[in-house]
Amino acid sequence: QLPTGLYKKVLVILHDSILPYMNEPTLMMDFLTVAYGIGGAISLLALNGLFILIHQHNLEYPDFYKKLYSLLDPSIYHVKYRARFFHLADLFLSSSHLPAYLVAAFIKRLSRLALTAPPDSLLMVIPFICNLFRRHPACKVLVHRPNGPEDMSEDPYIMEEEEPSESRALESSLWEIQSLQNHYHPDVAKAAAILNQSLSEIEDDISGLLELSAYELFDKEVTKKAVDVPLEFEQVRGLFGKKNDIFAEHFTLD
Repeated sequence: QLPTGLYKKVLVILHDSILPYMNEPTLMMDFLTVAYGIGGAISLLALNGLFILIHQHNLEYPDFYKKLYSLLDPSIYHVKYRARFFHLADLFLSSSHLPAYLVAAFIKRLSRLALTAPPDSLLMVIPFICNLFRRHPACKVLVHRPNGPEDMSEDPYIMEEEEPSESRALESSLWEIQSLQNHYHPDVAKAAAILNQSLSEIEDDISGLLELSAYELFDKEVTKKAVDVPLEFEQVRGLFGKKNDIFAEHFTLD
């Protein structure tokens, strides 16, 4: 039983400053698996250490992807460790041997949560989803299904299901990304519109988007050069600008 603050401090440096210097890093298996099961930010931070044990020390974790799937909640786009989580999630979902139903469940859940995500997160997660389609072409049925649900109540995907295999994600369609094509932020709408075209085989580099913040987006907008807007060549007359407007007899713009 460690205090939450100490738990986080240990997990932040565990993969970099502790595991490489241990004679038997596998001794940390129980600690990391317990931390991974706690939930919230502690589970996110435990991913780094677990990745090293799985990748380098043959740790078997049967419910690893089920737990990773359960970590996807609305806060995932707002937490402090968002960049670290999506960097590792990208690694975990990079294998072409993963079943299509599992990847489709991740795509669908990320897309559903994206409906309430801020623009800086959307500009990161949409290329992330596109990369998953490139790695797993069997999931493209989510984009190209001709008879998708017309409203959310008809979507067969079960958002509350904890088991990815039971979520029925492959039976659904990606109407969430289609709705983001009408997003108020033009960059988000442009990014979401990529799915209307055939995706290239080359994956998008999302490393520069993981740390993107709302402040950077705002600075980018305010520093844009103003475009000259063409104006009417006829001088406006009256209140509503019409030539034969009765209001022009009683109101002027002077």
